[in-house]
Amino acid sequence: MAFAPRPESLPFVLAMFSALAALTLPGAARADDWPTFRGSGRTAVAKGGGLLDAWPEGGPPLVWKTAGAGRGYASLAIAGDRIYTLGDGLSSAAGDADEYLTCFERGTGKALWKTKTGKPWTDGQASWQSSRSTPTVDGDMVYVITPFGELVACKTGDGAEAFRVNLKEQFGGKKGDSWGYSESVLIDGDRLVCTPGGEKATVVALEKKTGKPIWTCSLPGDRGAGHASIVVAPVGNRRIYVQTTASGALGVDADTGTLLWTYPIDQTTAVIPTPIVSGDLVFFSAGYKRGGALLKQVPQGDGTVKIEEVYGLKTELANKHGGIVLVGDHLYGDSDDRGIPFCAELKTGTIVWKERGSGKNSASVVAADGHIYVRYSDGTLALVKADPSTYREVSAFKIPGSDERPSWSHAAIVDGLLYLREGDAILCYDLRKK
Repeated sequence: MAFAPRPESLPFVLAMFSALAALTLPGAARADDWPTFRGSGRTAVAKGGGLLDAWPEGGPPLVWKTAGAGRGYASLAIAGDRIYTLGDGLSSAAGDADEYLTCFERGTGKALWKTKTGKPWTDGQASWQSSRSTPTVDGDMVYVITPFGELVACKTGDGAEAFRVNLKEQFGGKKGDSWGYSESVLIDGDRLVCTPGGEKATVVALEKKTGKPIWTCSLPGDRGAGHASIVVAPVGNRRIYVQTTASGALGVDADTGTLLWTYPIDQTTAVIPTPIVSGDLVFFSAGYKRGGALLKQVPQGDGTVKIEEVYGLKTELANKHGGIVLVGDHLYGDSDDRGIPFCAELKTGTIVWKERGSGKNSASVVAADGHIYVRYSDGTLALVKADPSTYREVSAFKIPGSDERPSWSHAAIVDGLLYLREGDAILCYDLRKK
């Protein structure tokens, strides 16, 4: 007997067919994926639980290890059955020193394809060189920004280039430092939003399928793009894009590109951490002893949004490039780049503990299942309880291959698996309780 859907069931049937079609896309994203820098919500907090409370001496079980990512500090974007990253400098999979967007099979680490994005970044001392932007995956497209400001869009299926936009040439973009572009673009509905930097087009929204401009937002006197990635902040009936540049923090109306508010800071060497949004609150930090501040976004009767300073820049909340995570009502991060993790109250900025752990030098952080994963630049990965009452490091191990260059790539945790980029290598560890 044939199935004939009733008219009222048609929307359900269409939704089912759409869902099944999405699953056939190469790398089609799932709800718990990590498709861009710091995960889908840019919180650096993984979903789910059931993870190990402690590790063996050599770390959690290694599932697989692969090579071919190239030289670089870009983190991993994980969507569906695929992993993406950016690297340059004679990777084990390329015969030249150029930069490539690379794709790997999520279950095995097998290399699937690589697409040349441009020349390598060789400015400055050796440890500053190479790729740094984490790709962003959306459906059948993956996007990345090269250190030179080339926005490149490729097909997830085979890596074929769809379009590219030069943020410097088309929008007069500039960096606020000499270290190259590092941002991971934001995909919001049909829009791609990113930060060329500078006065002409500080933040822009583009059609995500073509790269054609939708709107530009200009900040007079902007010193240039930092390294942060844009986060979305719903306030009242508006959606606001929150970002930091070398000039400080700013909020932009998502629909029109109107600049709603700014929070200027004194010039510093670089502004790197991605802001944190919690309700109507915005926390942002800058390194080099600049500090961290908490702002409140307040909708006005005329439809605009203003900010109130909950507390201004506190130097003890400075963070250079490891980022900060919010777990409950507390912030966890590295003290500038000293390798000394801290815990602070979000709403007051008060430090409740600050302790040196097993590793050395700057540390990046992600959170999962009641723990903070602290990755030091010397290659030590520590498991620390997300406990405001005291600092408790329960396990630590040295990441293989981390002695060659600083271990600066941020970790990703998806479905109970820990993914680490260490130069040319990608490593997958099993964090799940048995």
